[in-house]
Formats: sequence, structure tokens, C-alpha cells
Amino acid sequence: LEDHYSPSRWSPRLDRDTIIDAHLAVTAAGTERARASVQTLLHVPYGNGDREKLDIYFPADISETFPVLVYIHGGYWQCLSKDDSGFAVPPLVSQGVAVVAVGYDIAPEGHMDAMVLQVRRSLVFLVQQYPRIRGIYLCGHSAGAHLAAMVLSTDWTEFQVVPNIKGAVLVSGVYDLEPILHTYVNDALNMSWEVAQRNSPMRHVPTAVAAACEVLVAVAQHDSPEFRRQSQEYSQALRAAGWFVSLLDLAGVDHFDVIEKLSEDSYILTQV
Repeated sequence: LEDHYSPSRWSPRLDRDTIIDAHLAVTAAGTERARASVQTLLHVPYGNGDREKLDIYFPADISETFPVLVYIHGGYWQCLSKDDSGFAVPPLVSQGVAVVAVGYDIAPEGHMDAMVLQVRRSLVFLVQQYPRIRGIYLCGHSAGAHLAAMVLSTDWTEFQVVPNIKGAVLVSGVYDLEPILHTYVNDALNMSWEVAQRNSPMRHVPTAVAAACEVLVAVAQHDSPEFRRQSQEYSQALRAAGWFVSLLDLAGVDHFDVIEKLSEDSYILTQV
């Protein structure tokens, strides 16, 4: 399990020590470029916590209504931030899509229940602040795909707002947290069995309603067998509950460049 839940061990491109540094460098540089070239509102608070902030990247014409892609970063719930999350912005903004990068409390300060709640609250804030939004599309990578999947299982009645989520792109995610309990990843997270159960999207797949959003579960060829299994099983569970879901198996990429390439117009995932 340690091996299977260490994405850096599975890339044929770079060794495990180099690949994470390379990923941080690529996402940071891409975000810097996006911030320099696009109209932004950075560090918008959606709550009172230090990390409860959004970065908003606007398309050129904001006089009309516009769709929003909400990006939830990965980092195994314990590293990365919204400040590395703007690398995918330019191709989307050029098509009239606003992009919102969500900040949340990472471990060890943040715990799993709180992170899930923060991401849900960030959407409620967006909907209340920006009535011109024409549909929300979630995109999460790795741990962010887990958080996006937890958004799909939300009972919105307690929030008095139902965000119009039209689509979700879940990239190389973890949808059942139980195996994580037995690995080094839980050292910082400190999850109990109950917390892992409560926050496993696989165990909380709601029955699709008539207007349920489209879900795309994407996984990399060079993701580990466990990541690939989880993607397959979660997409099957959604389909069984009546969701419109497709599984996209992306050739020639690993756990890291599967998302980095969203900065490229021609990349299949960017197109989708």
C-alpha cells in the first residue's frame, strides 16, 4: 500500500525525488504567467480562516454570464495551495470561462471533515457573490479530485443554496480513504476509521437527480494500479446510481503531467 499510494514512484519520466520538485516548479511558473496575463481577483476571503480564500481569474468579457471552472488542488491534503493552482487558466479564460482556485486548510492544521466543509462553503460563497455565473464545473486533481467528489455527495439543504454544478472533472483521485489509513499519508492527516468512512465519496454516492451533472473520471496511464482501480470503481458506482459518467484513461502521462498539461490548448483534457 505504501508503494501504491506513492504516486511519485510510478512515473517513467523522472525519479521520485525529482518529480515532485518538477511538479511544484511547473505549477508555480504557470500560475505566475496566468496572474501576469489575466484579469484577477486574488485572495478573496470566503471564510475567516487564513487559507479560506479564492483566486478568481476572469475572462475578457465579464459583462455577460459566464461558466466557472472551480479548481481544487491536490498535494495529498497536506501540501500545495491555491497559489500554485492557476497554471490551467490561459486556455480556459481565452474561451470565456472564469477559473476559481480554492484554498483550504491542509494537514496537520486542517483535518478531513473541515477541508470537505471548506470546499462546500467556497461554492456557496461563489454562488451568492456572483449571480452571473452560468454553471459551475468542478475540477480536482488527486486529493482535490477526492474533495470535488465529496462536493457531489453534498446535501445542500443545510446551506440554503444549491450551486448549479453542471460538470465535474476528477483527475487521478482517491475515492475510498480506507487504504490511506494504513500508509504514511495518514501520519499528517491523523484520520480515524470513522473519519475515513465519512469522507469517502465511494461510500456516499447519491442517486442521480434528473438534472445531475456530467462527471468525467480521468486517470493517467502511469498512475499506480491502486489509483487506477479507485478511478474505475468510483466511476462504476456513479454509473450504477444513474449518473452520466465517462472514464478517460489518458495515455503517455503520469500522476503529475496528467494535470500539468491543462496549460496546453491542444491537450485532450483541456479540450474536453
